[in-house]
Amino acid sequence: MKKTLIIGVSENENRYANRVMKILIEKDYEVIAIGKKPGEVSGVKIRTKTIDIENLHTVTLYISPEIQKEYYDYIIAQKPNRVIFNPGSNNKEFQKLLEAEGIQVLNSCSLIMLTADYY
Repeated sequence: MKKTLIIGVSENENRYANRVMKILIEKDYEVIAIGKKPGEVSGVKIRTKTIDIENLHTVTLYISPEIQKEYYDYIIAQKPNRVIFNPGSNNKEFQKLLEAEGIQVLNSCSLIMLTADYY
């Protein structure tokens, strides 16, 4: 399965990152979550600090372009196969940096991708 890092997760069930995280867990994806506040979603801890992740396939972003700046180096260093910019997180500057590193960029919606079975 595609090990996925979600950045911008909260325990708020009305947030899309929370919904995506639950679906990924239900579908047996390995999920790592980073959010502003610590917590837990479906038994998976929400971290507030970055960690090194081996064999990371996907990063899905639910944070604004301004907040993304603090994650540029971290995400690139994790060498994911792809980064998904969900609605509201599109960031041309970061996209160019990722593409220069050979990382696939998708301006898409992880929730739709998962429910339509093309994640």
